[in-house]
Amino acid sequence: MGIYSNTLFQLLLTVAALYVACTIPRQANPAQTNLLFYAHDRLTGDDATTVMIGGKAGHESNIFHFGSMVVMDCPVTEGPDAESREIGRAQGIYVNSQRDGKAVYVVFSVMFTAGEYEGSSLEIQGPDAFAMKQREFGVVSGTGRFRFARGFGILETEVMDLVKLRGTLKLNITVKHY
Repeated sequence: MGIYSNTLFQLLLTVAALYVACTIPRQANPAQTNLLFYAHDRLTGDDATTVMIGGKAGHESNIFHFGSMVVMDCPVTEGPDAESREIGRAQGIYVNSQRDGKAVYVVFSVMFTAGEYEGSSLEIQGPDAFAMKQREFGVVSGTGRFRFARGFGILETEVMDLVKLRGTLKLNITVKHY
C-alpha cells in the first residue's frame, strides 16, 4: 500500500501542476508603439514655458552655463507649428551638465492630455547635446496605456532661435509596453 499511495500522490501532484501550468494565463508579448510629436520650449517672453531656477549666477544664470537648472512645462503638439493641436505637456527639469555648457541632462514626463493616449504618460531621461542635430534618449517608464514602458527616442531640433531662446523639438519615440 505504501508504494501504491506514493505513486498515486505523485500522479495527483503531476496532474495538479499540469492543470496550473495550462490554465494560468501567460504574460502577453509587449506591444510596440511609435510616436511622433513636438515640444515647444520658450525661455523668454510672456508665454515662457521654461524658467531658470538656479546656477552660478542664481536666477540670472544662462542655460548655456555649466550647472544652470531649468524647470519646464512645455506644450506638446501633433505638428511642428505651435498652433497645431496640443496633445500634452512636457513637464520636468534639465540641468546643464557639461563643463563646456554644450549639453543638458533632461528628466521629464510627457503627460498626454488629449488624443488616443489621454491620461497616459511617458518618463524621459538622458543627455541632450543640443548642438547636435539628432540625439538619443531613454524612455524609462510610463503610466496608463504605457505601463511598464521601456524604449528610446530620437530628439531633433526642428527650429532654434538662440537670440530669443525659443525652440521646437521633434521627438520620435519607440516604446514597448503592456
